[in-house]
Amino acid sequence: MNIALIGYGKMGKAIESLMPDRGHQAVLKIDEHNRASLTVEQLRQADVAIEFTGPDSAPENLLLCLEAGIPVVCGSTGWLDQWSRIKAACEAQNGALLYASNFSVGVNIFFALNQRLAELMNTHPEYEVSLTEIHHTAKRDAPSGTAITLAEGILGVLDRKKDWVNHLSDHPEELEILSERIDPAPGTHKVRYTSDIDDIEITHTAHNRKGFALGALLAAEYIYGKKGIYTMKQVLGL
Repeated sequence: MNIALIGYGKMGKAIESLMPDRGHQAVLKIDEHNRASLTVEQLRQADVAIEFTGPDSAPENLLLCLEAGIPVVCGSTGWLDQWSRIKAACEAQNGALLYASNFSVGVNIFFALNQRLAELMNTHPEYEVSLTEIHHTAKRDAPSGTAITLAEGILGVLDRKKDWVNHLSDHPEELEILSERIDPAPGTHKVRYTSDIDDIEITHTAHNRKGFALGALLAAEYIYGKKGIYTMKQVLGL
């Protein structure tokens, strides 16, 4: 496939490095230095776009891809307050969008494991649950999109928790997320259940960006030729 990389930083370059082995090529590479090249006409050179920028630019980038009529894979986080706007545009354009807070195959399995553990813990109120996430200092949003997805997975099935907060909390209905920014950490997420008797902890630690990059390419391959809105659950059959 011909792929447009919207966001040609560390992640975009990691994605590009895996393309030749999978038979793909980058026909458009957009970063802060050539932003003016991101046009409908340029995007139409591509079969699929992969968008990894940031919360300030992602919504407009997605709208431009939908206007160009090409499927778009988005890994930017921190912009979901505008989800309804993007969803409506995708439906109006009969377009294709695949969003994930994290494209790593391992992390998406971790999401499923996290939700199953929360289901099991729903009948054990003696356990208190908390989340910790660690990323590099260039990570702009806190908590991370991955941490929010984990929190939402817990809140959806653990009746005693009603909302998440990004600070220490003693409120019994609040799910605590602690965010740390330490270089050069690619990403670590921990879910911990504690009681007077014992602790249960599940952890995912990324060693590099290769897993995220591969997942983004798998998503691009999956969405090519499709219409509608998808997640990594469909890509991985979870």
